[in-house]
Amino acid sequence: MSILRIYLRVLGLLAPERALAIVLTVANLALAGVFFLEPMLFGRVIDALSKPRGNAAMLIGAWALVGFVGVAVGALVSLHADRMSHRRRLTAVRAYFEHVIELPLSFHGNQHTGKLLRVMHIGTDNLSALWLGFFREHLTTLLAIVVMIPVAVAINWKLALLMVALLTCFVVFNAIAMRRTRHAQDRVQDYHHRISTHVGDVLGNVTVVQSFTRTHEEVRGLKQLIAQALAAQYPVLNGWATLSVFSRAASTLTIVAIFALGAALHVRGEISIGGIVSFVGFALMLIGRLEQFATFISNLFFQSNSLRDFFEMLDTKAAVSEAPDAVALPRVRGDVAFEHVGFAYEPCREALRDLSFRIPAGSKVAVVGPTGAGKTTALSLLYRAADPASGRITVDGVDIRNTTLESLRRNVAVVFQEPGLLHRSIEENLRIGDPDADNGALETAARAAQAHAFIAEKPEGYATAVSERGRSLSGGERQRLAIARAMLKDAPILILDEATSALDNATEARIKRAMDALCRNRTTFIIAHRLSTVRNADIILVLDHGRIVEQGRYQELILRNGLFAQLARQDEFADDRRGRLEPAPLHAAA
Repeated sequence: MSILRIYLRVLGLLAPERALAIVLTVANLALAGVFFLEPMLFGRVIDALSKPRGNAAMLIGAWALVGFVGVAVGALVSLHADRMSHRRRLTAVRAYFEHVIELPLSFHGNQHTGKLLRVMHIGTDNLSALWLGFFREHLTTLLAIVVMIPVAVAINWKLALLMVALLTCFVVFNAIAMRRTRHAQDRVQDYHHRISTHVGDVLGNVTVVQSFTRTHEEVRGLKQLIAQALAAQYPVLNGWATLSVFSRAASTLTIVAIFALGAALHVRGEISIGGIVSFVGFALMLIGRLEQFATFISNLFFQSNSLRDFFEMLDTKAAVSEAPDAVALPRVRGDVAFEHVGFAYEPCREALRDLSFRIPAGSKVAVVGPTGAGKTTALSLLYRAADPASGRITVDGVDIRNTTLESLRRNVAVVFQEPGLLHRSIEENLRIGDPDADNGALETAARAAQAHAFIAEKPEGYATAVSERGRSLSGGERQRLAIARAMLKDAPILILDEATSALDNATEARIKRAMDALCRNRTTFIIAHRLSTVRNADIILVLDHGRIVEQGRYQELILRNGLFAQLARQDEFADDRRGRLEPAPLHAAA
């Protein structure tokens, strides 16, 4: 995306406030007129003072009036441009946030949070700066240049040629600087992303860094990245500093040339003293405007990479989108069917292949298999974390791609292996399950998940703040809150992805009754390595390399002596061995 296209897109984001933008544009036209009239009136006053009966007083009054109009219009532009810029910046933050959180898990798996936050903050800050600059400086500068050159040519084309030459020098110098430093600035931006990623990585895993005494090494690594960023940045800055020197030299030479040529023309009677003064005023104004314009081009150059990253994020397509005629699902019974479902994270790496099964409403389904078999991937398709590459998934006979995302996900509750607690109070984390739940329902769900006791022991109870990712709580406490959150949601389809993996046997035994109550009359999919969970399932789906290789009840799968029996023999379900049914010996199937 070129710098001009980026700038036009930045301005295009002002479309929702088109009426105010038009008013501010008209005001800038008035300011451009003021800037044009002031040097002309100054020259007229000089000529009037040199004549015995000149109308200098009237001209001075007109000059003062023009000045006051400029002040009033400038105040109007500053006030409303500032307000609009702040409004649009926060709107851009919201739009970025809303878009990014809808992007697929595969996208977030390849992006670091530190980079995503940097792109949002730097990008929206630069958007705000460009919007402010457009109405405060850029538009007025452009209009002044466009008006000033033709008027100068009309007054005296010989002097005007010097101004045209100066304008040409500015354009050429800026074009050369951008072309020679663009790729270097791309490297600088990459280093800044790496710095943000490095810092975010360390802060997100500070316990690991401290426990392995990696503090000095991580600081040293950051210093190296900073040194590399500066080494890449300095040549760019040198290039633009050289541009500034050449531009200033061209400006100085132009002013001297205007005085010299003006003096020669005055001797010939081709221009008055006031005309020379007006032309010098024009030249000084043009130089000031060109320097503003050069600063704008320089800032836009340095901002363009962050803005390009910002727009690329906004242009990233979500893997899941609603059909134009999507229907809202009511509360479903919970009949679930996968019909020849295939899915791949990458073209050459299939995660699921021809996956087919049908689950009646209210069934308890255990999904087992070796690590990487596709268990979590398969169930994530049920709530449309992504869409299948082939086949379809239905709930109560309705293809989930024809339903609204909100209504589908309202019917599915998920307890993840990583609970995913937000940096908010315990109460707010629980209310994610049901924002309208009263305090009684909140406490009932917490008691059922064996969470109320430890919550009550906290100094502030349910108002206790949870640190980022729940790190202020133990693994068992985090998982019990996640279970309580799912209970509060009361969805007809439940997915438990290693939901009790962080609980010891004693705690799991205490909440078993609550889990049974949670699963009752719900279609429940359980990814688990606990024998008790697998044994009590209505049906067991055994996955391997993205395919269902076996399915049935526990007893029959053991007797079948296939992969499930092999997993059992390899202590795949060794977390709970009490009362374990021994797998059939290898020759049992013969």
